[in-house]
Order: sequence, then C-alpha cells, then structure tokens
Amino acid sequence: MAQATNQSNTMNPESTPSNTSTATNPAAAPARPPAGNPRRKKALTLLASVVVVAGLGWAIYEYLVASHYESTDNAYVQGHVIQITPQIGGTVMAILADDTDFVKAGQALVQLDPADARVALDQAEAALAQAVRQVRTLYANNGTLAAQITLRAADVVKAQSDIARAADDLKRRQSLSGNGAVSQEELKHAQSQLANANSALAAAQAGVLAAREQLTSNQALTEGTSIEQHPSVQMAAAKVREAFLATQRAALTAPVDGYVAKRTVQLGQRVAAGTPLMSIIPLRQVWVDANFKEVQLRHIRIGQPARLVADLYGKKVEYHGTVTGLGAGTGAAFSLLPAQNATGNWIKVVQRVPVRIALDAAQLADKPLRVGLSMEAEVDVSKQDGKTLADAPNAAALAPAPAIAASEDAANADVRRVIAANDGKTKAATKTTEKAAVKASALAVSSSVAQVH
Repeated sequence: MAQATNQSNTMNPESTPSNTSTATNPAAAPARPPAGNPRRKKALTLLASVVVVAGLGWAIYEYLVASHYESTDNAYVQGHVIQITPQIGGTVMAILADDTDFVKAGQALVQLDPADARVALDQAEAALAQAVRQVRTLYANNGTLAAQITLRAADVVKAQSDIARAADDLKRRQSLSGNGAVSQEELKHAQSQLANANSALAAAQAGVLAAREQLTSNQALTEGTSIEQHPSVQMAAAKVREAFLATQRAALTAPVDGYVAKRTVQLGQRVAAGTPLMSIIPLRQVWVDANFKEVQLRHIRIGQPARLVADLYGKKVEYHGTVTGLGAGTGAAFSLLPAQNATGNWIKVVQRVPVRIALDAAQLADKPLRVGLSMEAEVDVSKQDGKTLADAPNAAALAPAPAIAASEDAANADVRRVIAANDGKTKAATKTTEKAAVKASALAVSSSVAQVH
C-alpha cells in the first residue's frame, strides 16, 4: 500500500498538496457548483418561446393574410403600338409629326404626293359617266325595238293582203284561161306574184320574231334594275370609290390619340404600301401583364383587385387595378423557338402565364406610365366567384377611326354626283322648265294682245 501511494504521489505531484490540504483542513474546501446554469437555461427558454411565438404568428399571418394574395415582380407595362403604314405607294411630301409628339385622332401625320391618285380618279369618273350613258342607251333601245316589232307586224299584215290580192288575181285568170281570154304568160305572171307575196309574208314573220328576240335580249340587260343600280354602272362606281379613297389615303392620319414613336420615314422617300413609317402609342390605354407562376394561378380569377407599384415612381405611388383576363398559354408556348420537352435531356422549368391587369384611368392621367416599364403586382385572391377565362370581348377595345366612315361617305357622294350629271334626269328637268317658261311667255303675250284689242 505504501508503494502504491508513493507511486500515485509521484505520477501526480500537483494534486498531492491539494489533496493533503483538503484532507488536512476540510473547512478551507470551496462550495460545490450547482447542478445547472439558471441564466443559460432561462435564455434558452426565452429563445425557444420567441421562436414558437414567431412561428405561430407567421402561421397565423400566412393563413389569414398572406394566403389571400399572390404577388410577382415579373410584371411589365403593355400597350397598343399602332403602326402607321400607307395603303398606297407614293413619294413623301411632308412629315407633320415627330417622335414624342402628342397627336389627336384624325390629325395628319404624313402627306404623300396625290398627283397619280387624282389622275386615276379622273379616269374612273370618265368611265363611270360613259357607263351611265351606255346604260341609258340600253333603256332607250327598248322603245326602239318595240317600235321595230310593230313595224314588222305591219309588214306581216301588208304581206297577207298582198297574198290575198295575188290569190284573187290568179283565181280570176285561171277561170278565164279555159276560153282563151287569158294567155299562159299572164297566168304564170299571176302565179309568180302569189309566190312572191308568200315569200314576203314569211320574211315579215321572221322579222317580227327577230325584233321580239332583240327586244327580249335588250330587256334582259335592263329589267329589274335602274340606271344607278345597273351592274355596269355599279362596277364603274366601285372604280370611282377606289380611286377617290386613294386620293384620301395620300394623307396619313392618326387613328387614335397618342404619342408618336419609332419614326423612320424621311422627306422625299418613295414608300410602298405597307411600309412602317411610325407608331402611335395611346398611353392612356395601357395595362400590365403580370407573369405569374403556374402554381400561383389556381386562385387568380377575373375581376379580382390588384395593387401595383412601378419602379419609375417607387413604392410611394401605388396603382389600383383589376384582373381582366388570363393568357391562353405560357410564354414558352408562343416563343420563337419553343422548348422541345420530348428530348432526353429534359429539365422541368416552372412556367409562367401572363395575367392582364387593367389600370385606373384617373391614376394613369395623374402618373402616366410608358410601355415596357417594370412593375410589381399583388392580386387579392380572397374572392373566388370570378371566372378563369373570359367569355365575352373586352368592351375597352379600340374603336375604328371616324375618318374611315367619312371617306366612304365622301366617295359615295362623288359617285352620286357623276351619275346625276349623266343620267339625263337633270337635262329632262331643264327641258321641262324651259317648256313651262315658253308656255308662260306665250300666255302672257296672248293676254297682252287680248287687252290691246
């Protein structure tokens, strides 16, 4: 035992004094530490409580608030970009609007040289006048052909009377030929006259049939219609309308109110029909295309309210909008090079579908936006009574420009003017007025003579 104690003291010399001191003086030994640290335990308990409360609060917020909203920062301002393209070819004579200019609907933008269009209009008007006069001739021929039938019928009656007279002469001569009072030569002459009369009757009857056929043929070209509605006149009138519209289309006007952008036309340039010259963007009719993930679309419906923030103005300016429609396909489906998901190296990518959000017009007027600006959109999906797809056209679609209808009315007025100048009604009315004036003058002279006598 002594040897073990010595070995222990030798191996742990530092502990020997301490143990000796402790064993020697028990009152000098320090107090034993408690089983755990209360401050550390309290801090851990507090941290755990905070985590539990935060998790519970987040769960309550997610269930009551966050689950009622779908948001995305993949949203951009979109609008109508209306290209101004000529409908006829020509040389640019004047440019009346430039980039960033605001133009009104119907305002002239580009003026083309109208000389060629005016020449074509003059030719079309002359062709219409000629067509009207030719149709008038067709109507006048009806009376002429009817008179020809009457004339041919009179020839038939005359031929029948000639046959009767020739038959009587031949019968008389045949009765006298037995006693030698009439020679054979005279008898043959009477027979020839009867044969000639029969031939004349056949010719007259054929003339009646020919005249009736001609009248029927001419009536087929005129019956059931008037001079204005005759197909020949209508065809020529269509040419006049086309040429008249070409003269009007030499001046390119703005179809809507908006701002000019992307002007590429230059003065003196020779442009062909369909060449883009500039664009008009109506900034008062813009909307937002918010590209939501496909997993976010399950609760989005038409008519739900939305809040939007533009990077242009910051979070201090908030726009209010309404969901008006959901896209019919994802962006990948309409891309120039759609994805080939049937290949071997396939990776699933979450797709996005554009959701159209209409903006408040009053806010747009106060804080205008530009096409292509970035937006942040948040849709309130708490109401689920709307539809996911539209079932009617949008009432806010762009209406046609009133200048189109005005041009058509002016073209029709020009057609009516040309027809009225060549249909003969004006001339007939003038002749009637002149006859009435002559008659009134004659009556006045007669009354004056009577008073003198």
